Amino acid sequence: MSEALLRKLGEGKYEVFSAGTNPASEVNPFAIEVLKEKEIDTTGLRPKLLSEFEGQTFDIVITVCDHAKQECPTFPGAKKIDHWSLEDPAAFQGSHMEILTVFRETRDEIERRIKEFLLQGKTMNDPMSSLKL
Repeated sequence: MSEALLRKLGEGKYEVFSAGTNPASEVNPFAIEVLKEKEIDTTGLRPKLLSEFEGQTFDIVITVCDHAKQECPTFPGAKKIDHWSLEDPAAFQGSHMEILTVFRETRDEIERRIKEFLLQGKTMNDPMSSLKL
């Protein structure tokens, strides 16, 4: 969700990548559903392993769940590393509507943090070539 949200909110100004320590075989259908509710393009989204990006240089790396922070490889070339402590909505168990609610809450929290990050100028002072979420 982070990748798609920043692509939209960043208005194409950023090269954005998203990966996980143990990604699923496909993007979670609940994530797709809640992104489409906000008219966010999900074309081309796919789960990716962090290892696909090892050795690459990033301006900013943001981990978004505590599990990823603990297992995330180092990105020595990153100009900034940040962590947003979020619960993984895919780990939640409940009814269809309860799971959807948790995904919406997570989507909204990621959106809020991205907007705050952009507004604070953390990404505008030095235009980035890439951002990893």
